[in-house]
Amino acid sequence: MRLEPELLDELIVRPGEPASLEERSTIRTRSGWGAEIGVPDRTPDPKKAAKRLLKSSRADLAVVQEQLYRADSASLLVILQGPDASGKDSTIKHVMAGVNPQGCSVVSFKAPSAEELAHDYLWRHHNALPARGHIGIFNRSYYEEVLVVRVHPRLLDNETVAPGTEPGPELWRERYEAINAFEDHLVRSATCIVKFYLHVSKREQRRRLVARLEDPGKRWKFSSSDVAERAFFDQYRVAYEDALTATSTEAAPWYVVPADDKPTLRALVAGVVVTQMDRMNLVPRPISASESVALEVAREELLAGRD
Repeated sequence: MRLEPELLDELIVRPGEPASLEERSTIRTRSGWGAEIGVPDRTPDPKKAAKRLLKSSRADLAVVQEQLYRADSASLLVILQGPDASGKDSTIKHVMAGVNPQGCSVVSFKAPSAEELAHDYLWRHHNALPARGHIGIFNRSYYEEVLVVRVHPRLLDNETVAPGTEPGPELWRERYEAINAFEDHLVRSATCIVKFYLHVSKREQRRRLVARLEDPGKRWKFSSSDVAERAFFDQYRVAYEDALTATSTEAAPWYVVPADDKPTLRALVAGVVVTQMDRMNLVPRPISASESVALEVAREELLAGRD
């Protein structure tokens, strides 16, 4: 399902303008996207509307993924960022349920290894970029370098940085510029980048963490660090505000998606991805004259066969 310009405009962080996270809802959008799929905006069951949009978008995503693969001229990189329990894993699971796994990869970036720390912070992400014709999904990304490292500056001690580098506004500004330059290079190299911030409230985060602990089947998702990091929720919100404001560009804008309601979150993410892939103007790779001759020879050989 392609989203209307009004809704996209509401979700996007306009380049050069503040992200204004405190002013954005974590629950719903102002635009009546439910009506786009035949469900009144004031439906008594908004989850039904969201599920219908997700179903429609998944079908469309399967089609445009095939177009991406056939064109063999570009790639798609989807970046998901958000606080713990904001719904990143489940969004990937539900939105990408209909794509061909042969053409899609998911990379979850955890704490860097010793080898990764021996390189610059973009190195491990560059190695994980999707190939031409493929979709790549980053569950967290290089943005952690201006988020978790900003909230916990001691982590900088383990990184390969210039002597005398100190955490502070100048370092974050330099990293924003480096990230923008990196993404501009990727876009110029035919990688479409779609970035999502999953905007969850502190109250909903708490509810989900408690639910994990109370459900034996979900306890594996819980980590003691979730509680420790929750104490820094407000600091992370400030870090996200600055990062989204500084790195939402014409080439690679951010979309802030309300994440307190998971069906709404999944439907909107799927809709944005399909809409952006439509804009890639994917056309099949042209077949050369020599390839056409080879194909015709193969056809004739097959038709001449007796078995």
